[in-house]
Amino acid sequence: MKIYTKKGDQGYTSLFGGANVEKSSLRIHAYGTVDELNSVIGVALSHPISDKSAEVLNAIQSQLFVLGADLATLQTKEAKIERIGAGDIEKLENWIDELEEELPPLKNFILPGGSQAGAAIHQARTVCRRAERNTVALKQNNPISAETVIYLNRLSDLLFVLARYENKQAKEPETPWTPRKK
Repeated sequence: MKIYTKKGDQGYTSLFGGANVEKSSLRIHAYGTVDELNSVIGVALSHPISDKSAEVLNAIQSQLFVLGADLATLQTKEAKIERIGAGDIEKLENWIDELEEELPPLKNFILPGGSQAGAAIHQARTVCRRAERNTVALKQNNPISAETVIYLNRLSDLLFVLARYENKQAKEPETPWTPRKK
């Protein structure tokens, strides 16, 4: 099987189910950013990282394939694919609760950074927020599963907590944001 088909040379791509859309469509932006997020998480996993963070991030990468397929498939009764659901969102919330128990409470905003893995997870969080914005824009005029937006919102929260957790494991202090003096 060849990796190139030449079908996209004119600026169109096929969704699951066969519908053709322009590569600049909101749907492509949404699931393309989810794909980018998965890659950024892969970069985070390439750094020295705790076993807990690796376990969570590996599971998230698999869920992101489901989310990408969900966004790449029109909402029809004929579409028989796995979709992101309430159980996936609950899993994210459980991880957040579990990890937060091991972290000191936040007293002010913190700057993204820290260890290599922590900084990469912070970057994943910002890509996740963009994926969420793109998905919300898609949802304004296209029927999509409500769980996709909720999942991305909760995932960005988890990535924030996970970056803090990873920095704590690496014994990297958090840098508080200090507002400029007027």
